Amino acid sequence: MMKELEYPFDAAWILSNRKKIKKSFLMENNNYIEKKVVILGGATTANVVQILDLFLLNNGIKASFYESEFGMYYEEALFPSEELAKFQPDVFYIHTCNRNITKLPHLGDSVEEIEKALAAEKDKYKSIWEKLYSDYGCPIVQNNFEMPLFRLLGNKDVSDPHGAVNYISRLNTALNSYAQEHKDFFICDINYISADYGLKEWSDPFYWYMYKYALNVNAIPTLAFNVANIIKSIFGKNKKGFVLDLDNTLWGGVIGDDGVDNIKLGPETSAGQVYSEFQSYIKAHIQMGIVLSVDSKNDESNALSGLKHPDSVLSPDDFIEIRANWEPKDKNFLEIAGSLNLLPESLVFVDDNPAERHIVSGQIPGVSTPEIGESHQYIINIDRNGYFETTYLSEDDLKRNAMYQENAKRSKAQASFSDYGEYLDSLEMSATIKSFEPIYMARIAQLTNKSNQFNLTTKRYTQGEIEEIACDSNYITLYGKLEDRFGDNGVVALCIGHLIDGVCHIELWLMSCRVLKRDMECAMLDELVEKCRNIGISELRGYYYPTAKNAMVKDFYGNMGFSRISENVEESIWSLSINNQYTNKNKHIQVRVEQ
Repeated sequence: MMKELEYPFDAAWILSNRKKIKKSFLMENNNYIEKKVVILGGATTANVVQILDLFLLNNGIKASFYESEFGMYYEEALFPSEELAKFQPDVFYIHTCNRNITKLPHLGDSVEEIEKALAAEKDKYKSIWEKLYSDYGCPIVQNNFEMPLFRLLGNKDVSDPHGAVNYISRLNTALNSYAQEHKDFFICDINYISADYGLKEWSDPFYWYMYKYALNVNAIPTLAFNVANIIKSIFGKNKKGFVLDLDNTLWGGVIGDDGVDNIKLGPETSAGQVYSEFQSYIKAHIQMGIVLSVDSKNDESNALSGLKHPDSVLSPDDFIEIRANWEPKDKNFLEIAGSLNLLPESLVFVDDNPAERHIVSGQIPGVSTPEIGESHQYIINIDRNGYFETTYLSEDDLKRNAMYQENAKRSKAQASFSDYGEYLDSLEMSATIKSFEPIYMARIAQLTNKSNQFNLTTKRYTQGEIEEIACDSNYITLYGKLEDRFGDNGVVALCIGHLIDGVCHIELWLMSCRVLKRDMECAMLDELVEKCRNIGISELRGYYYPTAKNAMVKDFYGNMGFSRISENVEESIWSLSINNQYTNKNKHIQVRVEQ
């Protein structure tokens, strides 16, 4: 990731160097996922598109864009557009502002007239969203509305139905309600973002009169950064965990020098309060399934004593991995990622020492190492980066931290066995393997956009696309849940097979890395073969598309008994004849399947 595109960033520098920045990204030839983004604008969008492009590239998304004509957001959505249909969008961003509200209240309006106008405004936007979703079935990102630049009624503007503040607040509430009730609809909260930026500067009317920009040009990177965070979250590019330093990061002082009694932590001093609040902020992420680990140059006993301090909000049990030693931090970081079965770039390294941040970011490409500033700035500088921007939050997400804790117990149990098969049997594993079900559609779509290491084709799907495939008789779909004596891993395996002329073409096969080497892939293949046999399918055709991240499965099909048909730099194709000679491969999991 490019440090200059992480918060806090220099907006003027980004605007001045946007062409150079894009060129540097494209020269790196990273393994981007490609997405088509439609911008429907109620204002000028040229610079918004250019800067959004940079932030998406920084998150591993190479976007192509379609822009509506100025102010034509409603017409482009409601009336057929051959050009837009040909574009085949993956996501819409509707860039509107309070200047696009049809009519704000007038003091002479009756309450009934205001209610009628508000209902009409809601219906206008609702008609846009429902037409777009009906025609294209892809996610929609919609700006809500910033507060007005002036308040005609002063403070009463917020409570009186004639006040613009009151009216816009109610309109925003209607958008919130729609978002709660509709999947794949997300709000870019410019009401909050503009307040955080400074409403007077954000809404400087000079830029509207001169260029028809909805906001100050210098605020465009802030807007684009937030839109990019939503889009990268939709397509599974969020981070998954923190790796945290201890001294002067989770507490003030150096515990090895000052002793546990003298570190700054707790309510007794102002400095101690700062660190306690930061620990509370970090701990709150566990609720979202964000995993926490420690990477500290310390004696382990000192590290544990600090985390057991009576005023410490965080405890040793909150961390999956605690690496407190005198090894280089980049080495510890890689070992933590390996232990968690996560890609290093999916973890955020938080350390007060700029030298350590530089070493980690320099040695491990793609890792975020935020400039956290002074201790009272830690929360803002981490939070504003949107590493864990939430678009979909599944039950499995909420349980992820507990799942990793359970995996740590499994690793300890494995160490006591010399025979791996005996270890697997000791886990007492049971799996549920069924066709895609409505209750798991959100989790299934989420997995397709997240899993990279064990993903044979790395195809991505929206929830709407998953639901369409699940209803299509030309497809076989399977999800797998895995439980053992340590806990429930949730939905961890997916397979989609396309049935064409007696052959099942495996378009998607992925597994969560936390259940690797547990025989779940064998159980999934056994059930796929059984389903194919039941409907007269005689051959499975597997595809492997190599990426920078899925090299671990390049020999997967060969190891599962498939024969290679062809291979080139872009793909390898494999075949398995599923005649009566096929024998089940799963030896260690008790499987519950569809009847």
